[in-house]
Amino acid sequence: MENGDPAVLAAPVAEPSRRRGLAAAFWSLLFLGTAAGNVLALWMRALRDAQPFPMAATSIEEFSSALASLALLVLLHAAARRWPLHADTWRRRIGFYVLGGIAWWLLHVSAMVLLRKLAFSMVGQHYTYGDWPTQWFYEFFKDVQTYSLLVIAVHAVAWFGRQRQGEAHLLAPPDEGPPVEPVERPAHFLVRKLGKEFLVATADVEYAQAAGNYVNLRVRGHDYPLRITMAVLEQRLDPALFLRPHRSWLIHRGLLRSIEPLEGGEALLHMADGARVPCSRRQLPLLRQALGGG
Repeated sequence: MENGDPAVLAAPVAEPSRRRGLAAAFWSLLFLGTAAGNVLALWMRALRDAQPFPMAATSIEEFSSALASLALLVLLHAAARRWPLHADTWRRRIGFYVLGGIAWWLLHVSAMVLLRKLAFSMVGQHYTYGDWPTQWFYEFFKDVQTYSLLVIAVHAVAWFGRQRQGEAHLLAPPDEGPPVEPVERPAHFLVRKLGKEFLVATADVEYAQAAGNYVNLRVRGHDYPLRITMAVLEQRLDPALFLRPHRSWLIHRGLLRSIEPLEGGEALLHMADGARVPCSRRQLPLLRQALGGG
């Protein structure tokens, strides 16, 4: 995906916005609810022991940690999408995630302390986190544990989502006998979903979007990740049916409904399902020529 391209930023990503919203609500409820629960537990302990309870200070400390973790979780999700852990990749990438744990600790403590200092200053108080290295390494062990659990959870959810959603594969040639269709330009993709396999017609693909090491095939409202580069996929698809308006996108020409020109010579392509696909300035004239528009 081309960074900074306004057409790309305006276009929908493969994951529906509703699903992203539900995920954001879940993680926010989890972290903020845990922070509220911790405050409540400490308050009840103080009541039990007949001790004074600094409600404001305790709330600031708990919620600052939760907010810092939520901000870092966005980065962790982005890293998980960019460098997913699979059976054939985890050995190469596990070191990256180990270093990520150290980065999580340093960033979490720094952001948490900054939020606490700002909050305490707003009520006319001064906040001191603690001595280095005792207090920082005390937080290190808690942060590494939290980070490890989040890495496992994020990748487990992603794995379950792929199983539920399905994952596409190019048809391989049979061990014996001639293939039922040209493997170089297959008429079908093999899709695995919830332990079952079925064929998806290539002509049913509405559009495809590059996503890291994958290309997401959009078929009847579902996205099927296919481990392939966009350039190779373009060679495998029939050019009479599919057009490439952008280096990160392929579209089924029969499902293109309109072209919306943008400033700078770019455009948005409106698809039959309501999706908006970016068209680069360089590809727009070629697209119009292919569509017979001159």
